[in-house]
Amino acid sequence: MESDISKKMIIIILIIAILAIVGALIFYRSLDFLPFALGVLIGTAGSVARVLLVKRTVTRALKMEAKDVGRYVNAQAFIRLGLAVAILLIAALVPQINLWGAAIGIIAFHPAIYIANKTVKNPEVQGTEDS
Repeated sequence: MESDISKKMIIIILIIAILAIVGALIFYRSLDFLPFALGVLIGTAGSVARVLLVKRTVTRALKMEAKDVGRYVNAQAFIRLGLAVAILLIAALVPQINLWGAAIGIIAFHPAIYIANKTVKNPEVQGTEDS
């Protein structure tokens, strides 16, 4: 089940990145879109890495003893946050990378979580929603 969600999340992140790059290409209509596209690609790579880190964290946490899980999950959350901050910092300091493009790539992680969870069918929850 987790791999289904992570695969869907990665696909959704890539779709958001493609839409952002196409939108920038339409907006700029020249090669001036390249710094934005580079930012989107770097941010997207960071989001995909965060998805893979979450998957690894969940897999390892399920195999751990209960007393160690909380500390491990918190440490992994700070690592993922640090990755996002590092990517945004690099995008802010390197003039060839557009910060807004990197931010779109990083933020794509959050709608991907929402959309992936809405599209995955969970047999335990089916039939419990009020219509």
